[in-house]
Amino acid sequence: MSRMTRARAAELLDRLHAQHPDAHIELDWTTPLELLVATILSAQCTDKRVNEVTPALFARFPMAADYLSVEPAELEEMIRPTGFFRNKTRAIRQASAEIVERHGGEVPASFDDLVALHGVGRKTAAVVASNAFGLRDGIAVDTHVLRVSGRLRLTRYSDPIKVERDLMRLYPRERWLEVSDVLIFHGRRICNARRPRCEDCAVEDVCPSSLLRPARKRAQPGKQRAI
Repeated sequence: MSRMTRARAAELLDRLHAQHPDAHIELDWTTPLELLVATILSAQCTDKRVNEVTPALFARFPMAADYLSVEPAELEEMIRPTGFFRNKTRAIRQASAEIVERHGGEVPASFDDLVALHGVGRKTAAVVASNAFGLRDGIAVDTHVLRVSGRLRLTRYSDPIKVERDLMRLYPRERWLEVSDVLIFHGRRICNARRPRCEDCAVEDVCPSSLLRPARKRAQPGKQRAI
């Protein structure tokens, strides 16, 4: 990785951070277990919807062992609005069982231990490790991070693990949480999947994807376009 590449990456992050100074995780949580569960629920679901479901869920299941004390159907019904509720129920219960058996009921404060839990991938482990324990052992790569980092040419890959690897090489460890928070906010607010608001983007002048976009030409009156 050249110094020029790192310098460009740093400039992009600096300018995007200035545009989104309030970038932070938007899931509601008070304990590492709550954050772990909320992050699992956030897969293919908005944080807003997850935050609507979790107050009752967290009140009903304050400890990891509590998720194992009921039939799966009860948990499935409570998290149904988040989608993929059967898979998410299975992931929550598997992770909870291992937290109880291996870690005395406490969510482990280690990235390696987190990612070793069934149902917990690198993204979820990075979210929990970074936000709940202040660790910088990974970068959470969700759909927004994938999209924005690709459009900015911070990576040429679409595989989350390879994208995370490239971002970890580009940025110093102390900025890894900032990278995910800022790119997620930018993806939600500006760099949308279908209609990116390039005119409102803080890095439009240096974004390869924006610079390469062909100018749209209006059809001349009375002239039929070829089909």
